[in-house]
Amino acid sequence: MQLNTLAIVHEFLKRTVKPGDFCLDATAGKGRDTALLCRLTGPGGRVLAFDIQSDAIAQTRALLEKENLFAEIIQDSHANMAAYAEAETADCIVFNFGRLPGGDPSVFTRAESSLAAIDAGLELLKPGGTMVIALYYGGANGYEERDAVLEHVTQLDAARFSVLCGSWVNRPNDPPMPIVIWKG
Repeated sequence: MQLNTLAIVHEFLKRTVKPGDFCLDATAGKGRDTALLCRLTGPGGRVLAFDIQSDAIAQTRALLEKENLFAEIIQDSHANMAAYAEAETADCIVFNFGRLPGGDPSVFTRAESSLAAIDAGLELLKPGGTMVIALYYGGANGYEERDAVLEHVTQLDAARFSVLCGSWVNRPNDPPMPIVIWKG
């Protein structure tokens, strides 16, 4: 079995998210992370899922309906998530930066809104909460967002946040990078 970033992120979530938790999927995409968060938080938990693309919203709704799961699905930028949740209430926030697989290749996350979303998410996280980022780069969206995100997370206050960035050093091309941020 060859591990990939998605498998690592999902394994981390399975070990971290508990029944009753409040989680945000900041980039719903095809709904896979949203569905996992719903299963992990259970009926007593709460999941918000965001995406700007109507196709992503439809795919997420369809997957949740198929699996008989529920999340609040919001068609809005992840940069605006603070309008939908109170500060220091979220247990976990998940991001997939890049583009929707199979979607419009001209639509992808961009550094400006992604950095704003990271900052908004860090304010929403409760102490002890985690943020997990799968950072896809290369291709149409290039390296600008990757470089900006990496620079941004290295500047987070070490007294408040612990940041772990991983990279696949023996994989060709541009394999996505997992990033985990813990709020102290």
